[in-house]
Amino acid sequence: MGRTSTQAKQQWNAERYRQVKVSVAPRVAAAFKSACETANESMASVLSGFMSEYAQSVEDKKGYTPSLSTRRSRRRAVYTLIQQLERIRDNEELYRDNMPLNLQGSSRFEDAEQSLSLICEALESLESAY
Repeated sequence: MGRTSTQAKQQWNAERYRQVKVSVAPRVAAAFKSACETANESMASVLSGFMSEYAQSVEDKKGYTPSLSTRRSRRRAVYTLIQQLERIRDNEELYRDNMPLNLQGSSRFEDAEQSLSLICEALESLESAY
């Protein structure tokens, strides 16, 4: 009996991807989810991009990828996340600020405002951890 398309997809994903579990404060998670929805990006693709950029920056600096077992490496990872979240915030502000006058006050504008607020809260949380 042949495999179903679901089984084939699960096998394909298992061969090419690894799951990573991330635990963050609820406000940070909500801010991240909202920002991704506003940017029409999947959370997995954004996190994957963050991980790739971080790994590459570490390899470029040191020639190897250390674990996050030391406090110093964890602080460096948080700092990298802060920088990337600041870029997302800046892009979201640019999106909101460049919205045509007829859309200001609309649900799209309100969504952008809410995203900015949540991103700023997430940044505050990360900065207090850093």
